[in-house]
Amino acid sequence: MTNTELPDARTLVAIYRKMAAIKLNDDRFISQIKAGRLVMPYYSARGQECIPAAISVLLTDADYLVTIYRGIHDMIAKGVPPKLIWAELAGRSTGSCKGKGGPMHITHPQSGCMVTTGVVGAGMPIACGLALAAQLRGEKRVTVTNFGDGAANIGAFHESLNLAAVWKLPVIFVCQNNRYAEHTSMAKGTSIERISERARSYNMPSAHVDGNEPVAVHQAAKIAIERARGGGGPTLIEATTFRFNGHLIGDTGEYIPKQEYQAALAADPYPRYRNWLLQNKHATAEELSTIETETAADVDAAVAFAFDSPLTEVSEITRDVYASPA
Repeated sequence: MTNTELPDARTLVAIYRKMAAIKLNDDRFISQIKAGRLVMPYYSARGQECIPAAISVLLTDADYLVTIYRGIHDMIAKGVPPKLIWAELAGRSTGSCKGKGGPMHITHPQSGCMVTTGVVGAGMPIACGLALAAQLRGEKRVTVTNFGDGAANIGAFHESLNLAAVWKLPVIFVCQNNRYAEHTSMAKGTSIERISERARSYNMPSAHVDGNEPVAVHQAAKIAIERARGGGGPTLIEATTFRFNGHLIGDTGEYIPKQEYQAALAADPYPRYRNWLLQNKHATAEELSTIETETAADVDAAVAFAFDSPLTEVSEITRDVYASPA
């Protein structure tokens, strides 16, 4: 963990609080799926907690987030109320999208979570549109769009970076590089070692950071966000990380070399960051334990809210659509 240009202790602890919320919610989602209470595809972000936690402490509710189907951690970090996420995943009428969006299409404009897309790479052009709207209105808000290393190989990635650079849009492209695009290793599908190198093709600033080091992510994001707010245009951030639970729950991850997987688990960023906070006296054990207890209670309340809520009525299937049935 780097000690250069450290955020203050309050910010460091705020990052941990967000990481705790991500981890504990993710753990409970998986346990509820295994218990048969939630029936859905679920793309766990366990292992990738540092990235949105370290970035989101620099954002406000007015700033926009565009994320992907593996984006539960991004939503929680940005401030989408967990009870609305839980209700949405459980197909309840009180969900953020009335239970009709499910895990891959959560939206909550009040916290700035504008789009969650199930289409690989589809969020980047949308993020450019949101950033352009903010630019035209003379607003200081920024847009953060998250995607994986696999999405960096589709046309929308290149088109979006080019457009953002030409128009100097206030957008930050965050590649959460977890080394595997579904079941394909990065080495088998990408011709370069670093996604961040592609920014040079579009005359765009970039950063390559260890996505399991919250301070490093925070430092890179702070520079990028300040640049965007000041009219300096976009940045591409590549944050290297690892997903702990395969492409989706049920994927055994047999395509991942055992040694690589075990090494990633041994370097779990959540307990490592907790230990770093304690060792460097940025927080006390009692303070962190209190955060964990409070967060666990919040998860319990969100789960209860979801399963106590009514299921979405069948009549809702014809609402919020562009055309009425013939």
